[in-house]
Amino acid sequence: QWYQRRVRGMAFDKNAEWDKDEFLDSVYWIRQIVAVVFGILWGVIKFKGLLGILVYIIINLGIIFLYYTSYHEIDEEEYGGHGELAKEGLLTSFSLFLVFWIILYTLYMQPVSI
Repeated sequence: QWYQRRVRGMAFDKNAEWDKDEFLDSVYWIRQIVAVVFGILWGVIKFKGLLGILVYIIINLGIIFLYYTSYHEIDEEEYGGHGELAKEGLLTSFSLFLVFWIILYTLYMQPVSI
């Protein structure tokens, strides 16, 4: 419990001192939030197809890249390099994104009958 609060509090503290696991947890949870937000957005605006998937992946990777290079200005080699940070939680967030996108897209495509 205290660990989760600690990571949550540090996620947006630019001066936070991280250990590897804490920072990777932070990246993981930010990526999940991004997945939910863009899954909802894609479903509501009725984005579809491979283009929607590719745009989401590029945005997701871009947000995380900016998070650790520009916001926290960390040395990525201390945390396993760009590859480790890029893949941390990527498949889980992709699954979450798809669930929200598919459910909302399906709901908005159904005809409304009264």
